[in-house]
Amino acid sequence: MQLSTILSLDCTKSAVQCSSKKRALELISEIAAPKIGQNSQDLFESLLSREKMGSTGIGNGIAIPHGRIFNCDNAVAVLLQCQEPIEFDAIDNRPVDVLFALLVPDEQCKFHLQTLSCVAEKLNDKHVLRQLRHAESDQDLYQIFTS
Repeated sequence: MQLSTILSLDCTKSAVQCSSKKRALELISEIAAPKIGQNSQDLFESLLSREKMGSTGIGNGIAIPHGRIFNCDNAVAVLLQCQEPIEFDAIDNRPVDVLFALLVPDEQCKFHLQTLSCVAEKLNDKHVLRQLRHAESDQDLYQIFTS
């Protein structure tokens, strides 16, 4: 799968100053909303609803928040690299500094699962993760993740 089909440069942010899990989810929602013509509060609530079922912090400083969107045909992704790690209730209790968020139309469940699997595989590559953490610009971050 080509991750560049769902992740664009304008949804990729490096060295983000973020103080909490809630603020990270709000920021993701604010970035994604204009891209898909949705209300950022609705997107935030979708992400928050998923987090209430269990943290999407998968360990090793990584989180993959995701949610379903309604009345929309296109999936959108947001990639954040935090300047300082934030508490995220991850499974290993470590703070998170790399977040890949995925918002998918409600009827595209199969696509959602395939994409999450692809993203998790990419983020589990120690070389890629090291590069992401050392990216110095949005462009660098985008290039590393989509290559």
